[in-house]
Amino acid sequence: MIRNKNILDLSEQEAEIELIELATEITVADKNYHELDDPKISDADYDLLKVRNREIEHRFPSLKLANSPSDKIGSTVSSAFSKVVHQVKMMSLSNAFSTDDILNFDERLKRYLNMPSTQNLEYTAEPKIDGLSLCIRYEDGQLVLASTRGDGSIGENVTENAKTIADIPHTIKNAPKLLEVRGEVYMGHKDFKKLNERQATAGEKVFANPRNAAAGSLRQLDPVITKDRPLRFFAYSWGAISEQLAASQYLAISKLAEFGFSTNPLTKNFKKVEGLLKYYKKIEKQRASLDYDIDGIVYKVNNLATQKRLGFRTNTPRWAIAHKFAAEKAWTKILSIEIQIGRTGALSPVARLLPVTVGGVVVSNATLHNEDYIYGFDNVGNPIRDGKDIRIGDWVQIYRAGDVIPKISDVDHSKREGDSKSYSFPSVCPKCGSAALREEGDAVRRCTGGLVCPAQAIERLKHFVSRKAFDIEGLGARQIEMFFNDSDLSIKEPADIFNIEERDNENSSKLKDRLGWGEKSASNLFEAINSKKEIEFAVLLFSLGIRHVGETAAKLVAAHYLKWTDFINSMDRARNDRTVEFEKFLSIDGVGSVMANSLFEAFLPGPQRESIDRLTNQLSIMDFPVNEVKDSLISNKIIVFTGKLERMSRDEAKVSAERLGARVAGSVSSNTDIVVAGPGAGSKARKAIELGVQIITEDDWFSLVENR
Repeated sequence: MIRNKNILDLSEQEAEIELIELATEITVADKNYHELDDPKISDADYDLLKVRNREIEHRFPSLKLANSPSDKIGSTVSSAFSKVVHQVKMMSLSNAFSTDDILNFDERLKRYLNMPSTQNLEYTAEPKIDGLSLCIRYEDGQLVLASTRGDGSIGENVTENAKTIADIPHTIKNAPKLLEVRGEVYMGHKDFKKLNERQATAGEKVFANPRNAAAGSLRQLDPVITKDRPLRFFAYSWGAISEQLAASQYLAISKLAEFGFSTNPLTKNFKKVEGLLKYYKKIEKQRASLDYDIDGIVYKVNNLATQKRLGFRTNTPRWAIAHKFAAEKAWTKILSIEIQIGRTGALSPVARLLPVTVGGVVVSNATLHNEDYIYGFDNVGNPIRDGKDIRIGDWVQIYRAGDVIPKISDVDHSKREGDSKSYSFPSVCPKCGSAALREEGDAVRRCTGGLVCPAQAIERLKHFVSRKAFDIEGLGARQIEMFFNDSDLSIKEPADIFNIEERDNENSSKLKDRLGWGEKSASNLFEAINSKKEIEFAVLLFSLGIRHVGETAAKLVAAHYLKWTDFINSMDRARNDRTVEFEKFLSIDGVGSVMANSLFEAFLPGPQRESIDRLTNQLSIMDFPVNEVKDSLISNKIIVFTGKLERMSRDEAKVSAERLGARVAGSVSSNTDIVVAGPGAGSKARKAIELGVQIITEDDWFSLVENR
């Protein structure tokens, strides 16, 4: 099955098929879990499906489905219940699986908040209950509505059933005029055992686990049945609310306890991230002795004002994360180490393993990342795995946690054979024989063959026709490989795609006569290719597969230049005056020197530039669209932030400006509308004064955007 393949080994066609299969499996699992309360797979296996789906999407972003499981919360509501539209969306949480994930989470929040790395963020931590999410609405202290999470936006009305749960008060005193209490309905282990004994005696359905029993009991059509079930409820959050409960998460939960709700007594407050990690280990050891199921720990930024600043992503809060308990591990043997070549020439080592089952999945490959990883070091030279290197024939411990791509956590040197030899990482490309060099500061060794390397050429062509690039219907990874090796209708570079019909007309061996083709399919392909001769600036730039220029970077560049011709003129001017053009290019907010150098080198005279020119000569390139945003004082204005911002980070400032329709630039010019200057503004502030550009303080900026 494709499912057992390492994601690094998947072809684009295999990845596309598997994403469809995964979406189907996850949808069925969601229905069984959320609607039917009868899950067929374990929570761990479900997590593996979700993470594998996300990892494939990460490697093949152009293949992400419009209805991807990554973008969904819960499941659709059952037709047996009336629908409830949540006033405040009930979101899911991002998952973490390792200590590094949590440390990175803490560092990421500090960067967003413009905090020094040495300053501590305060968090709350609580066990992640494995139950059913419930939202209970109180108006003037009276329970008026209770609903399940559903798909996050629309839930099921289970008000009468919720009223039968002893932990849920019908009336609360001194509460805000409007209060939605959110938490988890669950069933204790002892109560679950007694319920199943009663069910078995009565010849009724026996539940598979406490979560199953809790969900099935809450979603009964007859509240009398629900009342007979020993359901419990822990309150841990809130939704719509008319006034704030407290200044912090911890005090707000304490307030809910004062209102009469059960809150988890294991909830703790920590002054710094290291406390979370100790708490995680402590609760993990206690897990088996708890009377309810948990599958991890939830960490939340404690200060509610800070939570508000951090805000939300599409389906998850930026200020919270679920630290899931460790996944299963297994020992196996490395049979060989193979090198794969990517479109940017990166040499990626992969361990071929004696197949072993890890977390219910057969694993036969594991990523080895790069040569340092094989030799027992991280990217800054620190030992990993206690400095143990990895060799062919070694017995290694494999794990699958946050990353579905299996990794190696340990090596058993006691089983290493006497004639074992250290792995020698290749210094030449195994596909084309070109030198494989490693630049200073780069963890990856790369083939220098460029366009002459067949592995790179094929991968670049596959990228060129991928979903988020040219997306030519009928010309996928399999067809690219076929045409690349075709003697009559060869596609060796992108330009070859757009003259293939002309070459087919001149050729005695027609495409329509080939095996697997026909007149209709050949005609459809030519039509699809011709329909892509008009292309957007940003899409074209992304499709070229230039190193360090992803989809976001391509949009940044296109949004700055607007016209392809202006961008090309800038690249050409850089030949004669690299310094001036380089500085101009770096003024684009979000563009750094690494990407700038990569772009400049791609457009220097030579084979790569000639290949690009042959392509663009056959295309009509559309200007980057400029969207106007109305009802904002800063719509379509160019903003420059300079100096030390004390109330927000640069990332936060940029997000707030762009949300209101402004464009953020990295340098001051005559086109700049506003310069927001903090302490140490320096040369940018001086230039703004010289050009007569409006300068405001950070406090002025907040007044401006808050009173939009």
